[in-house]
Amino acid sequence: MRAAGRPTSVPTALEHDRANVERAYELGLDQIANGEYFAAHELLEEAWRAAESDERDFFQGLVHVAVAWYQAGRGNRVGCERQLEKARRRLSPYAPAHRALDVACVLDQLEAAEGHFPQLAQVRIRRLGPAPEPPSG
Repeated sequence: MRAAGRPTSVPTALEHDRANVERAYELGLDQIANGEYFAAHELLEEAWRAAESDERDFFQGLVHVAVAWYQAGRGNRVGCERQLEKARRRLSPYAPAHRALDVACVLDQLEAAEGHFPQLAQVRIRRLGPAPEPPSG
């Protein structure tokens, strides 16, 4: 899903480019926390595409979180519900925490979102420590 309004702060990620993965991840979480779900989805998709295979489900799960809330804002119940389920399935193996993100907290919010369409509470991003520093290079 590419749009003309794609954030330009992150260069197109090259496959397995760790610095871009880290940067896109952190900026994507910030966008979710700010309620900017479309921008978050774009950034997290960059991280997902560039990530190592053992972390792709984690990033894809976060993309599904952002898209679920975006679809709720557009009034698309079916799209929202499907994204909530996909997010749960992708993120569950990473609970309770991964990459200093409280994944269990995100999963709790996914569960709480069910039955509250389209009035979903804004996603709370709970970090469990400082964001990891991107590698230099």
